[in-house]
Amino acid sequence: MTDQTAIPTGVDLREEIDRLRKERNAVILAHYYQKPELQDLADFVGDSLELSRKAAETDADVIAFCGVKFMADTAKILSPEKIVVLPDMDAGCSLEDSCPPDKFRAFREKHPDHIALTYINCSTEVKALSDVIVTSSSAETILSQIPEDQPIIFGPDRHLGGYLNRKFNRDMLLWPGVCIVHEAFSEKELLKLKAQHPDAPIAAHPECPPVIIDHADHVGSTSSILQFAKTFTGDTLIVATEPHIIHQMEKALPEKTFLGAPGADGNCNCNICPYMALNTMEKLYLCLRDLEPRIEIEEQLRLDAKKSLDKMLEMASGTIGKGDLGDPDGD
Repeated sequence: MTDQTAIPTGVDLREEIDRLRKERNAVILAHYYQKPELQDLADFVGDSLELSRKAAETDADVIAFCGVKFMADTAKILSPEKIVVLPDMDAGCSLEDSCPPDKFRAFREKHPDHIALTYINCSTEVKALSDVIVTSSSAETILSQIPEDQPIIFGPDRHLGGYLNRKFNRDMLLWPGVCIVHEAFSEKELLKLKAQHPDAPIAAHPECPPVIIDHADHVGSTSSILQFAKTFTGDTLIVATEPHIIHQMEKALPEKTFLGAPGADGNCNCNICPYMALNTMEKLYLCLRDLEPRIEIEEQLRLDAKKSLDKMLEMASGTIGKGDLGDPDGD
């Protein structure tokens, strides 16, 4: 059992994390939805696939992924020779949970003429059952390359799939999964906030329901929303995604105001991802100290899952630098 009593605090905790980072030759990754203190000490902050690809390019021996499990799994798929640790193994994802591999396999078997275009927010097993993985920024590029007469299963996010269906006039068969964070936004409360700030544009993630997307001035991945925040005219932006991304916006543009889109209770607190919130500085320290909990993937499963990721990279090379596949700043 891990000794919890020896965890340093405050400045000492930050210094110990830095010491362990050097000692372990570790790279620390933090998703945009992580707490600000984790974002601020990370070597790289970004979208899930972007982070995994950057980590794969480093000479680090250890990847500490401050995110959720499917993200750390993706890092291990792309960097099998590296030790990959996750501060809290219970940091899951409602989209991954909504799509059990056995049910997804059975669903595919019922529709043998369909190819599976699958959102990266899924388990390694579901990736292995898929033809092409997509991210929220590469999905449009990939879908545009698939003939219109080719039947497609899209999962696990029905809102992202529905958004793509509407935008491209497609009829993809949608798996019924949703992200609990993006489901929590309230159209009524959003319109009330918009009435208070009529000149403020709305930027929304495509995991949001149609009633939110319909009011958005910009729809895109987390990196795409961050880029929009850097380029929009005006001084106030309403942001309809997990509110911790606002930390990066405020750092880059302290002179502007960023408002989290509200939930049904009128504030954005209900839209904080409970899974992302499980990671803490203390848990990061422990996982670097103990190199546990560790991500392990059976090799054949890893190779099967990597095929669908490789297919995405092959089809979506043009999206590099425009979201999940690259640095939003272009460097």
